[in-house]
Amino acid sequence: MRFLHTADWQLGMTRHYLNGDAQPRYSAARRGAVAALGPLAAQVGAEFVVVSGDVFEHNQLAPREIGTALEAMRAIGVPVYLLPGNHDPLDASSVYTSALFTSERPDNVVVLDTPGVYEVRPGLELVAAPWFSKAPTTDLVAGALDGLPEDGTTRIVVGHGAVDILVPDKDRPSLIGLAAVEAALARGAVHYVALGDKHSRMSVGSTGRIWYSGSPEVTNYDDIEPDPGQVLVVDIDDTVESRPVTVDARRVGVWRFMSLRHAVDDNRDIADLDINLDQMPDKETTVIRLGLTGSLTVTDKAALDACLDRYARLFAALVPWDKQTDIAVMPADGEFDDLGIGGFAAAAVEELVATARSTGDDAEDARGALALLLRLTEGGAA
Repeated sequence: MRFLHTADWQLGMTRHYLNGDAQPRYSAARRGAVAALGPLAAQVGAEFVVVSGDVFEHNQLAPREIGTALEAMRAIGVPVYLLPGNHDPLDASSVYTSALFTSERPDNVVVLDTPGVYEVRPGLELVAAPWFSKAPTTDLVAGALDGLPEDGTTRIVVGHGAVDILVPDKDRPSLIGLAAVEAALARGAVHYVALGDKHSRMSVGSTGRIWYSGSPEVTNYDDIEPDPGQVLVVDIDDTVESRPVTVDARRVGVWRFMSLRHAVDDNRDIADLDINLDQMPDKETTVIRLGLTGSLTVTDKAALDACLDRYARLFAALVPWDKQTDIAVMPADGEFDDLGIGGFAAAAVEELVATARSTGDDAEDARGALALLLRLTEGGAA
């Protein structure tokens, strides 16, 4: 028996730092990751798809977002089981009970809106643990597991949230207790646990049967979310009493969110940065968070700014990594001697240089003014 495990589609997600038309393209890519499940299901012979929570970014979505999402699910062509999660819980404003969703929901889409067992077919069941609020007061998965018999039925748990061994805050009541899940697996009441909430693919515990699929399209930088953009193809051999499980990851995401650090102490370092950014492929679907450290002259800082301005236009976003950025800018001796100006203008430049070398409140403004002056005298864009 084979199915697809995915989660955290978060359709409707926005990222404020995306440039120009990058946000619409990113939204389209998130829907495209959903649409890719249909061909993948057909290719591998998957019976159905489980989505382990956070199908939508929130419950207050534009009608178009809901409609296009449902059309993408319809096109998958096999049953799709949706679990409400912390982003889209079954509260009073739930998208799942809205008039638009209920009227346009395709026949192949099933909302797991009640805790407990759903029969997929004789001998195969899903055990659902939906969220009804953003802050549950109990372990929802443990509640769904309670009392399940070991009766030869193949069961897949569909849950959402953090497993207790993965977080330092052990007092959070909604944490999924690993011990209870592994006990249910050990006694054969359930055979695979499909989790959502973590946006990076991850196996939990030592059984090989508890997995986060991660989000099918990236949502955060690679130092935070190292393995996103995938869907899990899960095989459970229900001809064997022990129900052995095989999990295979398939990439469907196309975007990258990368964190980079680079030292810049002279124009050679800036040239190296330029080369590194230039050689990166797929700039329109790549977001770079850039941390820069070093000490530069005003001339080199102006060159760095020109370099960054260029790539900010080419990448989906080029975002300053403030916590990893520390650049000292100091005018070099004689750096402004060849501007070809004299009199009052030369005196003004000398005053700016002196201010720029100080530690006063006006130093940063003076450095900016000198950089602008260099760009103007060199014929660059202001």
